Parts: sequence; structure tokens; C-alpha cells
Amino acid sequence: MSQMKIVTLYNMKNLHKAGFVNIIGNPNVGKSTLMNAFVGEKLSIITSKAQTTRHRILGIVNGDDFQLVLSDTPGIIKPKYELQSSMMHFVKSAFEDADVIIYMVEIGENSLKNEIFFKKIISTKTPLILLLNKIDTSNQKNLEKQAEFWQSKVPNAEFYPISALTGFNIKNVFNRLIELIPQSPPFYPKEQLTDKPERFFVNEKIREKILMSYKKEIPYAVEVETEEFFEEEKIIRIRSVIMVERETQKGILIGHKGKALKHVGVEARKDLEQFFGKKIYLELYVKVNKNWRSNPRQLKRFGYDPS
Repeated sequence: MSQMKIVTLYNMKNLHKAGFVNIIGNPNVGKSTLMNAFVGEKLSIITSKAQTTRHRILGIVNGDDFQLVLSDTPGIIKPKYELQSSMMHFVKSAFEDADVIIYMVEIGENSLKNEIFFKKIISTKTPLILLLNKIDTSNQKNLEKQAEFWQSKVPNAEFYPISALTGFNIKNVFNRLIELIPQSPPFYPKEQLTDKPERFFVNEKIREKILMSYKKEIPYAVEVETEEFFEEEKIIRIRSVIMVERETQKGILIGHKGKALKHVGVEARKDLEQFFGKKIYLELYVKVNKNWRSNPRQLKRFGYDPS
């Protein structure tokens, strides 16, 4: 190999960029929609209900000379029980390993629901991007007023008005993120899309359908655990258990003659077939796991960190 080719390959290797971009903000401001728009896959649950995202989910975007590792986090709240405390632990960790932080707000919002986290935001030394989302729901006068308000509240941030749903200004934000991340070799294999296993996405797809199909406390008292995942050439056979906290919740979830649970299964199967690109055979069962949201041992079992 000639000296010129050696130098060229060396420079190409050194010019590769990779970094962690962590998205934080109040519940239901569009964090999951934004990450899914960047990644091009539906990795995070998107519903109109708050507290939809419970875990910290990584979405990986690869190019020839970059790897952007995006992190969707639970919406920031003041915790009321152990599960919510665990969720806020995921948010705290997002401050600690970020190369870039995205703080996301929406039109009409004027505060962060946890003052401790807001102080972290305005005092961070990490590159910070402030995104004002859902501008497609506003008019120009209100947008200008909101932009001025948030830029004064978070003066250490670069500001972008966006619509994660319609894609407005998303490409400009993405390009800026690539500029901000450091030179580094990739952290994950280039073909990898996320850090979560297949069973995690089965659980999330089922939980999403429950969030969309039931009201009041039921969706928040639910956790899903996939006990069996057998992949064959043309079909994936899945057995999942839906955990609730009380017998009354179990009855509501199953519904009259099992119709409500069957609806959840049908809708989840459709999404899973699209996600995995294979036919899905899905079995769903409901069990009572009393007070699992306040039980550190159970939270650890479901992948939460109660510390």
C-alpha cells in the first residue's frame, strides 16, 4: 500500500464522529416523536397520555463518518411512588453521559415540572439545544412570544423552533447535532439500531396498545413481561404476561368474555408484524402482581433502577 493511501485511511478514521445526545423535558412534549423522526423507526411509544416513556431508550443513527446515539428519557415529574423515582433516575443519568443535551418544550409551556432538573439545565456546561416543539399548532405572534420567553429562561442554549410531527426544522437540528458531537470511533456496531433486546419492544408495543385502549389508572398500573420469544423462519411465537396491581384491574383489562384483551392482542400483533417483518403468533395473559410499582425488588425485575 502506498504512503498516500495510508495517510488517507488514517485521516478518514480520525474524522469519524460519535456522541450521545440525550433528550429531556416535561411529559408529552414530543421527545419520543423527535427520536423516532431522527432514527426513522418507531422505537419509543407515542400516545397522547403523559408518562408514556418509562425507560431510557437509545436510538442509533449511523452514517459513513458519524454515529449519533440518541436517548429518549421519561418526562420530568415530581415522583409520587417508587416507579416514578426510578424513572427520574434515568433522567438524572442522561445529564451525566451526554455530549449534547436537547431540552424540549412545547408551545404554551412555561416551566419544568421539577425545579432541581431545571437548575441542572441552565447551569450545564454540556452543549445545550433548546427545541420549541408543536409550532404547527400555533400562530406567528404566539410563536415569537414563546421564543422570546424561552430564550430568556435558558440563555445558555441554542434555540430552534420545530414540529417533530411534521418534520419542520428537524434536518437542521440533526445537522447541528452532527457538528457538535466529538471525533470518536463508533460506540456500537454500525448495523445496530438500539441497545434494547427484542423482548423489550414486544413489551412496549403491548403497553402502547393498553395506553391507547384504557382510561384512568389502568395503563399506569400495567407492566408487560415477555416470557417466551421463539423465532422461526417465517413466524415468531410470543407469550407475554400483563401485570396489574389489583383483581379489579385484571377484570377491566380482560373485559367481557375477553374482548378487551383480544383487541389489545390484535392491535399489538399488527404493529409487531410490521416491526419484525414476520408473521406473529401472540399469546397474552393477565396476572396480579400486588403493588409492583412500589416494590424495589419487582422494579428491578422489570428493568428499573429503584436507587
